[in-house]
Amino acid sequence: MSDSTPDDQTPSEDPKSQPVGNAEKDPDQWVTGDEPMTGAQASYLKTLSEQAGEAFDPQMNKADASKRIDELQAKTGRGT
Repeated sequence: MSDSTPDDQTPSEDPKSQPVGNAEKDPDQWVTGDEPMTGAQASYLKTLSEQAGEAFDPQMNKADASKRIDELQAKTGRGT
């Protein structure tokens, strides 16, 4: 018998107990953060960049794209 079972976990140890808070992670800590941004990120970032009157950089990685999306959402009032 195992020393650790799902029943032994307290809510703070079970990542599913707080799915929203646990799902939000600093992009700098993403394992795949330095991979090229996804198609969805690129599309949304291009739209936000146009709306904000800012340049779009298609060479961003996932983490940088995520941070830039947050910045542009704040600037344009979208995503709030």
